[in-house]
Amino acid sequence: MAEVVGALKTAVESCLGQIWVKGEVTELKVYQSGHWYFTLRDADAQIRCVMWKTYAQRLKARPVDGTEVYLLARPSLWEERADLRLSAVNMLPTAGVGLQQLALERTREALTRDGLFDAARKRSLPPFPRSVVVITSLEGAALHDLVNVARRRWPALRLYVIGSAVQGEQAEPELVRALGLVNRMEVDVCIIGRGGGSREDLGAFNLESVCRAIAAVRVPVIAAIGHETDVSFADLVADLRAPTPSAAMELAVPDRRELLGRMAALSSGLAGGLSRRTRLLRERLYRAEDRLRHRMDGRVTADRERVGRLGAQLDALSPLRVLGRGYAVPRGAGGQVLRRRGEFAPGLGFSLRVSDGDVPARVEPA
Repeated sequence: MAEVVGALKTAVESCLGQIWVKGEVTELKVYQSGHWYFTLRDADAQIRCVMWKTYAQRLKARPVDGTEVYLLARPSLWEERADLRLSAVNMLPTAGVGLQQLALERTREALTRDGLFDAARKRSLPPFPRSVVVITSLEGAALHDLVNVARRRWPALRLYVIGSAVQGEQAEPELVRALGLVNRMEVDVCIIGRGGGSREDLGAFNLESVCRAIAAVRVPVIAAIGHETDVSFADLVADLRAPTPSAAMELAVPDRRELLGRMAALSSGLAGGLSRRTRLLRERLYRAEDRLRHRMDGRVTADRERVGRLGAQLDALSPLRVLGRGYAVPRGAGGQVLRRRGEFAPGLGFSLRVSDGDVPARVEPA
């Protein structure tokens, strides 16, 4: 095997020598050693490249992904993997714009023109969602993190997952399909996300079709694409951007323990307030009781004195008092008082009321 690879390496390196190649830089990675590893591509092909630290230090600036350059390089074969690559010694930017960058600019212009980046169209999240749907890869670590956060923060949450490719050729149609399914579900929030990756890996989330599908979702959408430093068009179109998938779930659902703590604090404050209020009312009630008792005692005393005075007056006016002074009251058989002389006919029987009882009497003829 080593002899075959060695022969191929010799054939490749001796075939062309140093050549100038025009293409677009993508997936650039700078290692701690100072070496650059990247891919150079055009509309029809791509090839892996390396630029050693000695040559990389000579360049004035590091190219960003999507930059179109002229690359002076020698074709070589990496023997450990038998991979064809270009070993670059110089890099010059072209006057043009790379294909990838041009596509991004066209997408940005279209989305901006239709107002999909406008802050005014952003929707706020419900404070207590009952159900959340997550769109992500079923094989990625992001899904595991999302589920753990949801279970820890809000166990009563109904969590739905729609699996989708998040990079590669199948990512675009599967993401658009998954976003369309959300509108047929009874959910409160949608999270679309994936873990980190290269700019090439996150490319699906810069596609116009995916961004428009996000904008068409009828519930608030949280985008968590890559890591905190990665910003895609999908992040800008979504109602809210989260730096990571775990952070997206933390934004979507409340923390049960935090709410219980706040409720306990409110309960304690309310109990303390009621206790103070009850104590004040009790004190006011005691003072009112004292005032009422004092006024009632005064009123009873005044009424008792008044009744005594009235009783004395009535006693003074009582006929029995008059009888006690030696007077008598004649009354007929029916009990009526005889007041005039003409009422005393001869032979009339009547009674005399004196101070200690009745005395029978009769009218004698004159």
